[in-house]
Amino acid sequence: MGVVSCTKKERQKKDEHPNIIYILADDLGYGDLSCYGQSKFETPNIDKLAKDGMLFTQHYSGSTVCAPSRSVLLTGKHTGHTFIRGNKEVRPEGQYPLQGSEVTLAEHLKEVGYVTGAFGKWGLGFPDSEGAPNNQGFDEFYGYNCQRLAHNHYPYYLWNNQTQDSLKGNRGQGAETYAPELIHQKAMSFLERNRDTTFFIFYPTIIPHAELSAPGPYMKKFIGTFPESHDKSTNSNSNKKGYKKNGGYSIQDKPHTAFAAMISLLDEQVGEIREKVEELGIADKTLIIFTSDNGPHKEGGADPDYFKSNGKLRGYKRDLYEGGIRVPMICYWPSTIKPNTISNHISAFWDVLPTLCEVAGKDTPPEDGDTDGISFLPELRGTPQEKHFFLYWEFLEGGGKQAIRMEDWKGVRLNVHKNPHAPIELYNLKEDISEQTNLARQYPNVIAQMDSIIKHEHLYSEEFSFKHEVQKN
Repeated sequence: MGVVSCTKKERQKKDEHPNIIYILADDLGYGDLSCYGQSKFETPNIDKLAKDGMLFTQHYSGSTVCAPSRSVLLTGKHTGHTFIRGNKEVRPEGQYPLQGSEVTLAEHLKEVGYVTGAFGKWGLGFPDSEGAPNNQGFDEFYGYNCQRLAHNHYPYYLWNNQTQDSLKGNRGQGAETYAPELIHQKAMSFLERNRDTTFFIFYPTIIPHAELSAPGPYMKKFIGTFPESHDKSTNSNSNKKGYKKNGGYSIQDKPHTAFAAMISLLDEQVGEIREKVEELGIADKTLIIFTSDNGPHKEGGADPDYFKSNGKLRGYKRDLYEGGIRVPMICYWPSTIKPNTISNHISAFWDVLPTLCEVAGKDTPPEDGDTDGISFLPELRGTPQEKHFFLYWEFLEGGGKQAIRMEDWKGVRLNVHKNPHAPIELYNLKEDISEQTNLARQYPNVIAQMDSIIKHEHLYSEEFSFKHEVQKN
């Protein structure tokens, strides 16, 4: 693909609609930022983004694991409708591909003149498949195609569009090039090169997903700060036959230190992105969104309980309780968003496509398959905002799970593989944010309404159905 040149017409576009930078952290919990309550370390740059923008308290990811969450984000359809509903592997590299017939967010934005780039972890289609990023609306891609290989932060290679970029210093057990830093450099270069046009940067970083590792200077910053377990068996899922950079995690003797170091690096990178748009004089014309793809993981020595990564929320990655799907979201757009704003608007990943299409002046016509989302652009502008009647999730792993939110009510159904009509647990999130008191027996009418919505929202998919478990990632 190479460098994208900018025409005079495209340069004029920058005065009509803003640039968009969407930063997607990987397995970052609701409580992993100091502006959301983290007390064991600080995230000053992200906190400043929130102080100067809008912090959402009730934003939800598309799913509770990586690939389906990204599919929801890019298609604007929740997991009852979007094509990718699980982390289904394709060997030797990649995941089951997003269909070519899907119209992604990137494709919508390209139609109205945006130059598009993706930098980080993909996970929606193996190289050269119809689901590969260059076939889904991205002019440029640099990073990991395969989310399994993205477990390793010093990989043998990354993908530059459809070509492997060999990282020779990482051969064997080499650790010369820390991939998140290289990917960040590529994203910054794209930003620089497209300063005179209108661009969309999708930045799905691999931080803080396991493996837990960070470059020396970031580790040094936290060494001695936290107690550490000396039992390596609890700190790693690495291959017992030896560490191989094919999805297994490296052994980490200081997992608490590494976790804080990774988020510190991520915070620094977010700060550098903001500084760059300000330096280029395009800050007022740039919308920056920061969020996470799902709740915190417990793999590779990660310890979400120690860091209170979920705050008061119940559950982790792979759960449909709040801890698995409620995520931080911060929006920064100086010309539009009132600083230091807290939003309690209930929103989800499937709202992002209609929101950014509206930001870009692009309609989403019915022939594109409709969206389950509602634009939250009015919320960003401080004007009256349309609300969801319900939000819906389904997840194939762990026996099959479904969840629904209706205003303050939250319903969770487990063991769907064995019993599609399993009882629905019911929680009042306004009074019970930790989902501890099941009120299903007291409110049968609410349960009946939820059951009816769930039946309507689940559309059968041969590739991704409750009849089949998918491989974990």
